[in-house]
Amino acid sequence: MGFTVVAVNERSFSEWLRRQCEPEWTSVVTHPFAMAINQGVAADDDMRRYLEQDFQFVDSFTALLGAAVASADTFEARVPYGKFLGQVATTEEKTYFHRALAELGGRTEVELEPVTAAFKGLMDEVRAAQDYPLIAAVLCVAEWCYLGWAERATEPLPESFVHREWIELHEGAEFRAWVGFLRGELDRLGSGLDEERRQEVLGVFRRAVELERAFFDMAVGKRR
Repeated sequence: MGFTVVAVNERSFSEWLRRQCEPEWTSVVTHPFAMAINQGVAADDDMRRYLEQDFQFVDSFTALLGAAVASADTFEARVPYGKFLGQVATTEEKTYFHRALAELGGRTEVELEPVTAAFKGLMDEVRAAQDYPLIAAVLCVAEWCYLGWAERATEPLPESFVHREWIELHEGAEFRAWVGFLRGELDRLGSGLDEERRQEVLGVFRRAVELERAFFDMAVGKRR
């Protein structure tokens, strides 16, 4: 991806946002379903349900990246979003979905679960508003949460490609740099926000974290 690694610290705005979302954040990145993926023991039916629903985000996520390109306040910020947007349709992640769902007997077109509809709704809401700090907040949660659970995987990774490749797609130097860029953007933006706006960003950040938790719960058949 070629992203520049951005230094972040414990006093940064992104870290403040994360801390305000405890203990929900830790519940996401240590969720039993995510840990089952890391260990290669997630049940096929659960993994199928999860991937079927996750695939439904592709369009909204792509549109949200486009909104980030359009609404970012600097050229230097637009470029990384543009690079990532250009890779979405051609990356291994897209082919992974098709291969994994074929392996699990899943489908790419399914009825949305309530949490999926709610998360898509949040993405579409901030996209339509063209509010860059809110867009950055939703993107950061989506990617940082996934790094949070995937980096907990230990070697050797699961033998099944369904589990192993999903971990690999959300860990490693390139993905860490992408998350670092998103966090760095929130940190930069946060330094110029007044308290009312900081709370507005926090509200969206918290909603996204809660939806991430509910999405994992959905995968194992729980309803919130």
